[in-house]
Amino acid sequence: MAPAVSLAWRWLRSLIFVVQMYAMMAVLAVFFTPFAIFSRDWAFRAVHTYCGWVRWTAAWMVGLRSEVRGTVPSGEVIVASKHQSFFDIILLVHALPRPKFIMKRELQWAPILGWYAKRIGCVPVDRGKRGAAVAAMVEQVAEGRGEAGQLIIYPQGTRVAPGAARPYKMGTGILYANLGNPCVPAATNVGVFWPRTGIFRKPGLAVVEFLDPIPPGQDQSEFMVRLEQVIETASDRLMADAGFGG
Repeated sequence: MAPAVSLAWRWLRSLIFVVQMYAMMAVLAVFFTPFAIFSRDWAFRAVHTYCGWVRWTAAWMVGLRSEVRGTVPSGEVIVASKHQSFFDIILLVHALPRPKFIMKRELQWAPILGWYAKRIGCVPVDRGKRGAAVAAMVEQVAEGRGEAGQLIIYPQGTRVAPGAARPYKMGTGILYANLGNPCVPAATNVGVFWPRTGIFRKPGLAVVEFLDPIPPGQDQSEFMVRLEQVIETASDRLMADAGFGG
């Protein structure tokens, strides 16, 4: 097959994959919602089922296999993860037993996604009001401590393309200092195959790797330095293994 034809065929397969991915989100939401209204366990079952579907179809439709490495945390922990695309969300949510997110407030109004996010305990924050957003984030998370789960936060605040630099925000450090929970860093290389925007998906092995936990009680500034170092080092290694040259 000529390179141009092969590329066009892979793009078409990517388009079909993306269309069915969002269609299945609606189908599963319709099926699970009557049960999820009465039980958060069913809400978690719904999101785990959907994430498993995306991983399975990505593998055979576009050749994008996926793997979760390291010890999957359970109980009340903070998971601070590198964020490169929607696919690292899929891998984290599928792996963690009771995932919940710090998410931007606008997402709570998104059809299907917003309702399920609130149902599993995600915390919406207004990123446009920096100081108030961090204070509200700490308060809302603290109020929800009765709901044991793994709180996922992206220290850089947004998706960051492979090779791009973006500072780590102090919100993660403030949560770590105030909640007194261990923090589990997570690295990834998914952006090499599944970009921040666009349709095209590349074949390969996408990985999310849970790293050694950082116990509570460290100085906040030292914690942030250590967090950035371990996540960036591990993510660079995973991306290099995937053939990304930086």
